[in-house]
Amino acid sequence: MTDPRNLSIKDFTYFLPEDRIAKYPLAERDASKLLIYKEGNITEDIYRNIPGHIPAGAVLVFNDTKVVEARLLFQKSTGGVIEIFCLEPHQQYADITSAMTQHEKVQWHCLIGGASKWKPGQILEKKIIYNSRELILNARYIKKEVDSFIVELSWNDPAFSFAEVLHLFGAIPLPPYINREAETSDAERYQTIYAHYEGSVAAPTAGLHFTNAVLQKLKENKTDTDLITLHVGAGTFKPVKTERMKEHEMHAEHFTVSKKTIQNLIDHLDKHIIAVGTTSLRTLESLYWLGIKQSTVNGQQSMEITQWEVYDPDVNISTKEALKNLIKWMNEKGLDKLTAKTQIIIAPGYQFKIVTGLVTNFHQPQSTLLLLVAAFIEKDWRKVYMHALENGFRFLSYGDGSLLWRDH
Repeated sequence: MTDPRNLSIKDFTYFLPEDRIAKYPLAERDASKLLIYKEGNITEDIYRNIPGHIPAGAVLVFNDTKVVEARLLFQKSTGGVIEIFCLEPHQQYADITSAMTQHEKVQWHCLIGGASKWKPGQILEKKIIYNSRELILNARYIKKEVDSFIVELSWNDPAFSFAEVLHLFGAIPLPPYINREAETSDAERYQTIYAHYEGSVAAPTAGLHFTNAVLQKLKENKTDTDLITLHVGAGTFKPVKTERMKEHEMHAEHFTVSKKTIQNLIDHLDKHIIAVGTTSLRTLESLYWLGIKQSTVNGQQSMEITQWEVYDPDVNISTKEALKNLIKWMNEKGLDKLTAKTQIIIAPGYQFKIVTGLVTNFHQPQSTLLLLVAAFIEKDWRKVYMHALENGFRFLSYGDGSLLWRDH
């Protein structure tokens, strides 16, 4: 078996011309092209027809996270602009949801554009008029950390939550490779139609192609659907700069899954479980490993999956047993929802436990997302990407996508 720690990211590259990166979405979400890979064969269709490619009795699992307006622009009295990009809440908060519901003030880990012009302790101010009254947002530089800055954001109306403040003052943070300012239409199109729980700084883009009509058709075809929540961090765009993967630190993300969903997965284990997006796949596969942790006799284990631990254990616990362990643990704790954190890196050598189908866009060269695709369909990832490049598919977040089936 391949040990992914020894992989070189340079083996997972391809030439992506700039003009193949989709800068805007198509006028209709479900008109995007769909590449279907199954048993080594490639066919083409459009997303509108994806229900016809899903076998009876399957379940599609969507990520219902909602992108927040995490990009804040402040102008200094001297005229210089400071850009604050909210990455994730300070560790004093239990999770993203509790941080988003704070009133009056909140602390956040941020990236700062123009940081050299902003001194610790200095307060920036931004004003807007909303419902005929002045709202003021202040930003105070607390301290610099290794990969981010801690910033305290405070506002003058305690009736507003931080989520509402971001909505009023911020802008949707488009991926850097789109290379343009966010426009009014992006507020709608860079969200899935089922987005619900606020907390992501990037969209789960595989879901951008789904419309109510497609979801209705899935329902008519007796295809089950379910939801998980994983808040996508900016780390999803973090480039791999190390020679070997063992030196790359994978980003961690928070997710929430209901007990009902876990039971639904158990019920579909003998059919097909299809992840809509890499975020859904990371969450679903992490559930197995959390179930392994709960199978120990040492009481409660950490509800966190670290980067490499899934490659080390020699376990022979079935997927069904692992998921049942999770439900048992939730029952003991009186929980209807499981909240956990995953840093799992899925790369060639990973043994899939739950997911048999993947709906996903086309990802950047030398990215951890491309590694995930390579783990899923093995060496044929290159055949799929060459086909997409040679046949007019649009790439990355606003581009076309694929339905990939793995051998199992």
